[in-house]
Amino acid sequence: MVASDAVAEIARLKTEDGGPMDVGGATLAAAAMRAGLIDEYVVVTHPVLIGGGTPFFPTLDGWVNVNLVETRTFPGGVLLTRYEARR
Repeated sequence: MVASDAVAEIARLKTEDGGPMDVGGATLAAAAMRAGLIDEYVVVTHPVLIGGGTPFFPTLDGWVNVNLVETRTFPGGVLLTRYEARR
């Protein structure tokens, strides 16, 4: 648990040799995204339309360019797409 600046903690952890890190939750992920700390986006799409909720991506000042690196389809129509951030 982080009681202070989560973005600063993510930046600090990225400098260590701890391997990949997952960031979840719309608010925390949006802050990390704005700070340019995300190297890879994994999007899992379920074939259900709900028509509301928290936006998946925050409003940003500019484009986030990505390269598609993987797609996988699972039973029931679930689709995983994995993108690498272009820097």
